[in-house]
Amino acid sequence: MRDAIKKDLVEESILLASTFKWIIYAILAGAVVGTSVDIFLKLLLMGETLISRWHYYFLLVPFALFLSSYIVLKLAPDASGHGTEKVIEAVHKRFGRIDMKVAPVKLLASLITLSFGGSAGEEGPSVQIGAGVASSLASLFRMNDIDRKRFVICGISAGFSAVFGTPIGAAILAIEVLYIGRISYDVLLPSLIASYVSYSISEFMGISHISSTITVPLHLDFNLLFNMIVLGILLGFLAIVFIKALHGVESFFRCRVNIYRPLKGLIGGSSLVLITFITGTHDYIGIGKDVIHKALAGSNDIGILAFLIKALTVSITLGTGGSGGILTPIFYIGATAGYSWGHLVQGNIEIYSAVGIVAFLAAAVNTPLAAIIMAIEMFGLNLGVYASIACAVSYIIVGHRSALPSQILAISKTPSIDLDDIDCELSQHKTFTVNKKVPFKFFNS
Repeated sequence: MRDAIKKDLVEESILLASTFKWIIYAILAGAVVGTSVDIFLKLLLMGETLISRWHYYFLLVPFALFLSSYIVLKLAPDASGHGTEKVIEAVHKRFGRIDMKVAPVKLLASLITLSFGGSAGEEGPSVQIGAGVASSLASLFRMNDIDRKRFVICGISAGFSAVFGTPIGAAILAIEVLYIGRISYDVLLPSLIASYVSYSISEFMGISHISSTITVPLHLDFNLLFNMIVLGILLGFLAIVFIKALHGVESFFRCRVNIYRPLKGLIGGSSLVLITFITGTHDYIGIGKDVIHKALAGSNDIGILAFLIKALTVSITLGTGGSGGILTPIFYIGATAGYSWGHLVQGNIEIYSAVGIVAFLAAAVNTPLAAIIMAIEMFGLNLGVYASIACAVSYIIVGHRSALPSQILAISKTPSIDLDDIDCELSQHKTFTVNKKVPFKFFNS
């Protein structure tokens, strides 16, 4: 009896000490990362506002992508790509160790890419800046590898929270996005605290976030529920198309276009200029938050195939050396795909656009729980009821694919499929076998 009590006391004292330690660490991470990311977001808004005064600013995109790629190549190659992907790779392979040059280089390269019309998002740079700052602080405090990894995840959470304005969803996203089928619960508390602190700072600094009050039927609408299932299936297949386009363009320019890397930016930027002239609108370049807001408002001036054109411009931007994130474009593609589906079924455009945002996120980066929580935080509890169905369906339909190939594949999405390479990076996943002991048919013969 005495030994059992002693064991309980030792366990609880360790847990209590660890809790207080990580509350302090998380507050620090949230404050420093939140401030750093908010400064980046303010600078980005200033750059966009200033440059967009000239109607033909997009003509400078080729030079912006060239310069962005050149800066990254010369100063910090680890700052390449769309941010979130590189951070996940650092967490899995180097316990979150990130070159301290990454944060300022990523900030500069992303400001250039996004201000001049590169088609990407601001959350990738924000997360990479946050993780880079957290890694530098971890080195300053001489943290061991385990603590460094947890601290960097707090930085990821704080970065997401500053951009999206969804403190709970951002924290869950940070611990869910690392794996497919596994959540890092050991970082849940510090991620939540870092996220809340970062969110509070972004609110204080006046950072605007995507949100809308969506009117949803209070009673259970079975027709709407059915449409959510169909929408989830369609978004799952759309995610497959987007992922293949994203990786395909990147692979083409990396393997087939054997020229000086920054010159690829000139090619990509020129393609964006051509697309802008052909479509006659700026809607498919830049971050695209204005289009997301129009979709959520049920506007009638969005192209019915906007989601496909945006997928192309994002793939070109990131595949040719542009610096930016992937999640905000995912929001754009999801919103406009939901918008088009709403027009097709003659339903509530605002509802389908909002659900499209989170359901496409769930599919494209395999984070259904974070997507459901973000739906509730951005659009309200009533919408979350329907969004949860679409998120779960799209997450399954996309299969074992992701816009973030550094995610670790931890579990199969169905017992009917046995994965031959569990606990490996998604980019290394090659084969699977059908589990005949677990039939996928409705009835056995």
